[in-house]
Amino acid sequence: MNRSKSLGLKELIAIAVGGMIGGGIFTILGISVSMIGFLAPFSIALGGVIALFAAYSYVKLGVYYKDEGATYAFFKRTFSDSHLAASFIGWYTIFGYISTLSLYAYTFSSYSISGFEFANSEIVRKIVAIAIIWIFAAINLWSVRAMGKIEDLMVYIKLMVLLVISIVLIYYKKVDMQTFYQMLLQDFEHSRFLDILIVASITFVAYEGFQLVINAVKEMDDPDKNIPRAIYGAIILVAFIYFIIALGSILSISIDDLVKNKEYALAYGAKEILGDIGQNLVIVGAILSTSSAISGTMFGSSRQMARISDDGYMPKILSSRRGTIPNYAIIVMAATASVLILVGGLRIILEFGSITFLLVSLLMAIANFKIRSYTGSSTLFTLIAIFGLFVGSILILWYEYITKPEQMIFITAIYIILTLFAYGYSLIASKSS
Repeated sequence: MNRSKSLGLKELIAIAVGGMIGGGIFTILGISVSMIGFLAPFSIALGGVIALFAAYSYVKLGVYYKDEGATYAFFKRTFSDSHLAASFIGWYTIFGYISTLSLYAYTFSSYSISGFEFANSEIVRKIVAIAIIWIFAAINLWSVRAMGKIEDLMVYIKLMVLLVISIVLIYYKKVDMQTFYQMLLQDFEHSRFLDILIVASITFVAYEGFQLVINAVKEMDDPDKNIPRAIYGAIILVAFIYFIIALGSILSISIDDLVKNKEYALAYGAKEILGDIGQNLVIVGAILSTSSAISGTMFGSSRQMARISDDGYMPKILSSRRGTIPNYAIIVMAATASVLILVGGLRIILEFGSITFLLVSLLMAIANFKIRSYTGSSTLFTLIAIFGLFVGSILILWYEYITKPEQMIFITAIYIILTLFAYGYSLIASKSS
């Protein structure tokens, strides 16, 4: 994207929407349906409400600080006397981005091979996912201009593709509304409200990316008005798109098929309705969504990693740049994302990403609460946001504990490692300051 000119509301919404629709809906649909059936669209929309709570503090802090460093910069400046706070937010934020890179690559892989006989091969899926990570790492190492020029175009193309998919799914629905209503009531009777909240929390990662608007604060028109308008508007738009696609999917694709083919549920369903044309349309949409998201996430997060390294909270070598390109940061991000793909599956990557961004958003809400008198934030609303984000984080961990304790151990181990590194580098930074 050419950002040499001032960015208006339309461009800012495109940045936020492009950051959020990065393959999330293509990934979360099958998993959500497998957990709560016909209630999935409503739970996914509820995830958008959680995202609005998370966005509240980002908006307030973004307008107050007007710092393009966003998450890391906000927390560091709010707790300016704490090396530990800066180190923690730096490590957690970067690994949150790494988990989304893994999720986008995994989704890209699942859909790109969905038309082949080896579509269900986990080994092939992981090989392709790791390969696409390194392809985009190479592009970012070589030149970001090649992808940057078509960023806006890719955002609007994938929105058009998603719109067409939604219309097709609803038009060719196999379940009439009366049957849908009966099935909805049945699932509601057999599902606890807690299950709906758990799914909303797990799918939260599909809304990650709205904060990218703040990275462009130096190049936007009237940030005081456009930061809140762009972020809130984009979240509402994305939640609506997710809801319509999810609703159309369960009306036109059997629950069993959505669950059985959850890694590429939309492509399978579209093929059942429109044959190869439908399948290819979804595959194009998924590849466009994940491609732009992988490139954009790697571009922004690698530079944030380099900045954190500059401040002494990560290995100094990561701040090395070739011109403006943080080459070592890009390589380390790609390598770490590859390891996460190698050792984890779709569900664990999804849940790790959601937990991480819920925790990071919780820390942003705490920072906003600390300086609420300066940011002009509502005490009540900020406390509600803190409570909601805390509960969402606990729900995912609790769900892991009762269903997949081995995954709970894996996720906990990652956080222990992150915490130890963050603590160690905070000590190093405090001694050198």
